[in-house]
Amino acid sequence: MTTVTLTATGTEPITEPGVYDITAEEYHADPIPGGSLSSSGARKLLAPGCPALFRYEQDRPQPPKKVFDIGTAAHKLVLGEGPDLIRIDADEWRTAAVKAQVTEARAAGQVPLKPAEYEQVQAMADALRRHRIAAALFDPARGRAEQTLIWHDRRTGVVRRARLDWLPDPRAGRLIIPDYKTCRSADPAKLAKAVEEFGYHQQDDWYRSGAQALDLADDTAAFVFVCQEKTPPYLVTVFEMDGPSRRIGAARNRRALEIYAECRASGVWPGHGDEIAYLSLPPWVEARDTEEYL
Repeated sequence: MTTVTLTATGTEPITEPGVYDITAEEYHADPIPGGSLSSSGARKLLAPGCPALFRYEQDRPQPPKKVFDIGTAAHKLVLGEGPDLIRIDADEWRTAAVKAQVTEARAAGQVPLKPAEYEQVQAMADALRRHRIAAALFDPARGRAEQTLIWHDRRTGVVRRARLDWLPDPRAGRLIIPDYKTCRSADPAKLAKAVEEFGYHQQDDWYRSGAQALDLADDTAAFVFVCQEKTPPYLVTVFEMDGPSRRIGAARNRRALEIYAECRASGVWPGHGDEIAYLSLPPWVEARDTEEYL
């Protein structure tokens, strides 16, 4: 297995499949002339999203939100790549002077953090490095952070893209691609609910498909999630999706690709439906109220 990484400067469009070393801003702006589809975009095309919502958000990128700062900062320390972290030495960001510091930092592409938040993400990174499996998966001597994959979908012709948190160096044996996520709870039962809520089973299939399409891995490649709690003691759980979950994720991705191709061809990005919808109460509400009132 040979990996070739191409560097894109942002001044020239990407026209060929490959592994690219580009910034997060270039990736999210979509470096492909005519457009491409990412894993998050594929998930947005399907319920509870819809093509109209996908198109709206693609045309109107949202600015960074404070709620994502901890996750972004933790990524920076764990992966070694990402925006600079700036400690704002004020517990409250209410004064004009402090607000100006925060605004200036964000304008420069930095992540401003309160003192407690700065210490928090440092402690999270330290805890992850003490986790035997997680530390090995993100070993800086055995891989590269934030690598972008570009490839063509054979069935639809759609250009697909993915941004790997970590691309391991080529070596003998099964390739294991890790993805780092912060979470409220690393309890496996809670994480199972997060898989469905955030579509992690689709991300699993999407990223493995990209690695296989570019000959970075064969069909035995694994995609694992490294999930870390954002509160002390910053527990870590590493998990891999099971077979049925991966098959469902693959089927959903296939449908999303078909929808994307159809919408691109027609220029029509429908909403949730053009007909009058027929709805029922959730089963648990019907059971409760039937017993009490009927």
